[in-house]
Amino acid sequence: MRDALDERFPGADLDPDVWFPYYLPHWSARADSAATWSVRAGELHLTIPPEQPLWCPDLHDGPLRVSCVQTGSFSGPVGSPVGQQPFADGLLVREEQPAWWGYAPRYARVEVRMRGVVDEGSMIACWMSGIEDRPERSGEICVAEIFGDTVRPGSAAVGTGIKAFRDPRLTEDFAAVPLPLDVAEFHDYAVDWTPGRLVFTVDGAVVRELDRAPDYPVQLMIGVFDFPARATGRAPGFVPELVVSAVRGTPR
Repeated sequence: MRDALDERFPGADLDPDVWFPYYLPHWSARADSAATWSVRAGELHLTIPPEQPLWCPDLHDGPLRVSCVQTGSFSGPVGSPVGQQPFADGLLVREEQPAWWGYAPRYARVEVRMRGVVDEGSMIACWMSGIEDRPERSGEICVAEIFGDTVRPGSAAVGTGIKAFRDPRLTEDFAAVPLPLDVAEFHDYAVDWTPGRLVFTVDGAVVRELDRAPDYPVQLMIGVFDFPARATGRAPGFVPELVVSAVRGTPR
């Protein structure tokens, strides 16, 4: 497992030593959670076309579709409750995922250069989630979470902060801050993570600073999400998209 990352997406494929193009497949299966993606001209394109199936339709509260890449994956055996990022009570593993981490730093500056095409029913996000080899190592560092219904001409609300989940040592501290940016253009979303401290920046400008942080390895998650029930005014044929041109991780 590497401790640094400098991804510029050369060629036409994802690096299988770094990227896992499925979203939490232990709660469903790889076949049912595969991202729709392509790599071209030095960019990763994650899309959700109209024909993409719902993710965990019998378990998730409300219809959801996802195209996400991860730098790690882990679960217990089939029938076990052990799995990353449980989203409801009583979940059991449906497809076992062997422990694998292509990039799982403990303290780093992580920067993602990305742009998105979203509407009122979609969202783009990049976050760093505890590897959950133990349930308490589950805290999340949210680098950027942008819902389409917050986007206005020349501005968008960028969510950053900590989500504690099952980590009793963390305190929830998340906020969506309106910023003067066009989400459809490339911006650099970053966090500088050192022991007990997080500094979030967008295009180099500090957005938030927190005096608390996870103290265990995390995996990187980058994805586009679609909530069909919220997309009441969606244009026919609209395709949510997240385009990533660079991902950098520097040890701290």
